[in-house]
Amino acid sequence: MKGFPTLEEVENADKEQLARWYRFLPSGETASDQKIMKRIAERFDKLGGMTAELSKKIGM
Repeated sequence: MKGFPTLEEVENADKEQLARWYRFLPSGETASDQKIMKRIAERFDKLGGMTAELSKKIGM
């Protein structure tokens, strides 16, 4: 996986992409990365969060 997405990419991402970032990105070392992770979590939660089906689809 490449590095952190931009905030614009986060805003345009679908639920599956948000789930992949939420699960696989590190927590973030810089304030900018942490801001992006917070926004990923907010959008992902708003779209319903993790389901068993989505979890199975994206893997571990």
